Amino acid sequence: MSESVTKLFEWLAGVDWWRLALAGAIAATLFAAMWVVRGFARRKCARLADSSGSELIALPLMALGRTTLVFMLLVAPLAGLEAVDVEGRPVRLLEKAATVVLFWQAGLWLVTIVVAWLDGRRQSTQGDHKPGIGSIGVIRFVARVAVWTLVVLLTLENLGVNIAALVAGLGIGGIAIALALQKVLGDLLASLSITLDQPFVIGDFVILDEYMGTVEYIGIKSTRLRSLTGEQIVISNADLLASRVRNYGRMFERRVVCTLGVKYETPRERLREIGPRLREIIESQDGVRFDRAHFATYGAYSLDFEVVYYVLSADYNRYMDIQQAINFRVHEEFEALGVEFAFPTQSIEISAGAFDPLRARPARANSDGSTVARA
Repeated sequence: MSESVTKLFEWLAGVDWWRLALAGAIAATLFAAMWVVRGFARRKCARLADSSGSELIALPLMALGRTTLVFMLLVAPLAGLEAVDVEGRPVRLLEKAATVVLFWQAGLWLVTIVVAWLDGRRQSTQGDHKPGIGSIGVIRFVARVAVWTLVVLLTLENLGVNIAALVAGLGIGGIAIALALQKVLGDLLASLSITLDQPFVIGDFVILDEYMGTVEYIGIKSTRLRSLTGEQIVISNADLLASRVRNYGRMFERRVVCTLGVKYETPRERLREIGPRLREIIESQDGVRFDRAHFATYGAYSLDFEVVYYVLSADYNRYMDIQQAINFRVHEEFEALGVEFAFPTQSIEISAGAFDPLRARPARANSDGSTVARA
């Protein structure tokens, strides 16, 4: 330490004092300017946050507001010394330190801009449940990791570390880590797959095997559903991609097939009228497209009509309202036609003389060899 201090004093003794004074003035001026700019950026960001300011202006100001004091204390003196052409070992050390700090400051600026932009996208799409909202959290995490990894590598390279050897060593260690954390990494890769492929987005109603619910959150490790009964269902992303997903959130219309059974005693003339009446009932509903209505089969206890139509909405409550209205109309029309609905029945016919208990029971033999029918 004493040797370093001695060399510093020797360097100061060899530099013109007017150069040092001028460098100090330049450094102080530059530091004051950066301090004022940072304060202005922070105040402006606070005002823009309370109003609907332009995002293009807010992002750079937000980054400038995150300028660190260490960065200003190193850059300002270095700029002053460089301006007056002062050289020496202390200047070279200051350059190295300022370079390292610049890497971290640039990483902080970049992360601030990326995170603020992604948060803005999340807030602007929160109410509409657009496809991008579910992937914002994953993208933000990946962006942070990528930026700070690059900053660390640049810092190590600037400090003289062999990056190639380090990366090779990390690769060997990474294999062991990957084997130990393969489940977590599998979920991470699955989250990236969900982000890029988008089999569902936040707000979609999905069915995954025996689970069903509305997608609430798509994270790095898991996806969360809100079930119809109110509880939250948490499913790992890897298990989710291995399941068969039925996404009702992207349904644009609903196909409805229903069967109506009437009694076998229904006259043929009435049977011919049922199909046109069913078509008239369905076409009278709003938001419905009729497909067909046919006398389809002879059932076990009924004559079955099959009706197919489409509800031009994915809303389940809307579908049930239409189905209820159709059921009431069918009931009214069948009453007007005198047609009765069939229900499970069974008829048993017994003919007289078909069963004789005396013949059904075997005869009894007497001691003299004669037989007598049992009563």
